Amino acid sequence: MTGEEYFEIVDDDDHVIGQAPRRRCHGDPSLVHRVAHVLLFNAAGELLLQKRAPHKDVQPDRWDTSVGGHLDPGEGYGEAARREMSEELGVSGIPLTFLYHSRIRNDYESENVGTYLACYDGPIEFAVQEISEVRSWRADEIEAATGSGIFTPNFEEEWNSWKEWLAQQPFNLKGLADFCAKGALAPV
Repeated sequence: MTGEEYFEIVDDDDHVIGQAPRRRCHGDPSLVHRVAHVLLFNAAGELLLQKRAPHKDVQPDRWDTSVGGHLDPGEGYGEAARREMSEELGVSGIPLTFLYHSRIRNDYESENVGTYLACYDGPIEFAVQEISEVRSWRADEIEAATGSGIFTPNFEEEWNSWKEWLAQQPFNLKGLADFCAKGALAPV
């Protein structure tokens, strides 16, 4: 393989069945590939979102999940979540907890997603080549802007999955910081 980025292609059960170049995976929804997401909340229960750089080939200038990136060949979801969080936001060494798997399917691509949660109030040094800005959002701000076109469709799907997960928990956003502080988030 050359310097071109390759993704593992997976079947419906998330088993690797091959590889394909990124340029083929984006634009061919039959090539299901893997992505790791991290939802990074602060102690106030606000979710950090990143605004994709204007030159990005997918969804430029739109707000997206705190961290999102494709798995490298042979990499697990948790490894990719940690790597991407470091590369995109300059954040490392904090606990992550696995939340859920989901599937994103649209006319452009098909992704199997592993989503993780982290709580963090420290400095963010985002990758300017990929991200134009970051901002913490309250849940009501996200709800008000959903459907307006400022978010990526994938983030809107992720937000709905997060709300479904949160509704099943014995706490709400106000209890999230306590949940994180009690060490309920085991490292992955």
